[in-house]
Amino acid sequence: MELSDYLAIARKRWVSIGALSIAGLAGALGVSLLTTPVYTATTQLFVSVQGGGSSSDMLQGANFTRQQVASYTRIVTSPLVLGPVIDDLGLGIRASELAQNITSESPLNSSLVNISVSDPSPAVAAALANAVAAEFRDVVAELERPTDGSPSPVKLTVVRDAAAPISPSSPKTGTNAALGLLVGLAIGIGTALLREILDTSIRSESTVAQVTDTAVVGVIAHDESATSRPLIVQSDPHSPRAESFRRLRTNIQFLNVGSRPSSIVVTSAVPGEGKSTTTINLAIALAEAGSRVVLVDADLRRPAVAKYLGLEGTAGLTTVLIGRATVSDVAQPWGNGMLHVIPSGQIPPNPSELLGSRAMSVLVDGLVNEYDIVLIDTPPLLPVTDAAVASKWAGGVLVVVGSGKVHRNQLTEALGALETVGAHTLGIVVNREPRKRASSYEYYRYSSDERGKGRGASEKSNPRVPLEGPASHGSATRKTGAIDVVRATQTEAPAAWPATGLSEDLLAEEREGLPPQHLRGERHR
Repeated sequence: MELSDYLAIARKRWVSIGALSIAGLAGALGVSLLTTPVYTATTQLFVSVQGGGSSSDMLQGANFTRQQVASYTRIVTSPLVLGPVIDDLGLGIRASELAQNITSESPLNSSLVNISVSDPSPAVAAALANAVAAEFRDVVAELERPTDGSPSPVKLTVVRDAAAPISPSSPKTGTNAALGLLVGLAIGIGTALLREILDTSIRSESTVAQVTDTAVVGVIAHDESATSRPLIVQSDPHSPRAESFRRLRTNIQFLNVGSRPSSIVVTSAVPGEGKSTTTINLAIALAEAGSRVVLVDADLRRPAVAKYLGLEGTAGLTTVLIGRATVSDVAQPWGNGMLHVIPSGQIPPNPSELLGSRAMSVLVDGLVNEYDIVLIDTPPLLPVTDAAVASKWAGGVLVVVGSGKVHRNQLTEALGALETVGAHTLGIVVNREPRKRASSYEYYRYSSDERGKGRGASEKSNPRVPLEGPASHGSATRKTGAIDVVRATQTEAPAAWPATGLSEDLLAEEREGLPPQHLRGERHR
């Protein structure tokens, strides 16, 4: 992994890293606050040798004290020194217990002895340090006394008396807080790296590139309102998510320009990746561009197209495949009349057999001859074989990958299933990819608030053209071979203008002044 990969992981997992860092800081502060403060008082003694006044005598005495001072520091915590101190102060503890709170040390190449005593009370710590220093002087003098009874040549002088400390020596709250923060940060980073290594789910376009060489032809950003507004191209055509579907439409239109597939199967690896809503929005976007599109709901296990589009789904694909209806009986126009929808019909007991039948092949061929684009929504690849079977009759397959819904091995297995049946995988559509607001092209929205409100209000009504039979206004019937397809022309009444300052009469006058190529509906010749 490169540095950029680590930075990407840190940005992705910054919440958990920050939470663990704060937890480490809070834990360290909590321990520091709950720990009883301990104060340390220190006294210092100087060791010298009484002797002659010549320089040689003084040098010998200095060397002697430096050699002996290391042994003297060990005497400080001995019962010989601490026993009398305990008796004098009436502490009521043993010498070994008191020795745990006393430290003695001598700086390198010096004749100094530092005695430090720790206690929860600063006054007690200072009193103990001074008492130990006084008893230590007496013990050393007694140990160094010559056998003839003359005074000891070793002299210990207190150069600094112990004073009651103002601040505690422990706990060190600042140091503990810094250490707790660093430990929490290290644990957070380690946890983030571990989660990234163990996480095999596909969450972005870059992850797809690590799994397969199949091109990513579209990326649909995650939208919190996708559940309430699944048909975003129709409900909010100026939104960034709607523009993502238009970019997907453009990419598909430029796939294999020499032999562009007219029939496309749309599927996914596992359920819940958003293949049906992706197919519907793509169909609407293609119809907006002027292509004649037919959307076939071939998910004969969990059909969803009719429900999303508000259509009657009792009669549909299965009805045509078993020979009880023709396409003209079940195809329903939707929107501007360039999009026709064939619902799934009733759920059969043998979906795979129907989709792999000769009747399905004839149906797809007829639709390809009649329409510019045929989109076929099929079940996921891994649970059932329907999509792999239906891909035999299509010119290509689009695989929808839901961010965080599918794992790498599942995508590999799904693409392998398509390769096994010889299907042509056109590309992959990454759906619900999480992105920051700054990267979601929010600033590309170029419409006024009034227009956006008016459009949203006018498009909440059902935009599909109702099926009223051959006599329905604005509809015509075209036959090609055995297929009868009902087509609706674009002569429906235009939606009400959302602005408030213009009347319909004024708009009619303005319309009369336009050249024929700018008029909606059929051109005047």
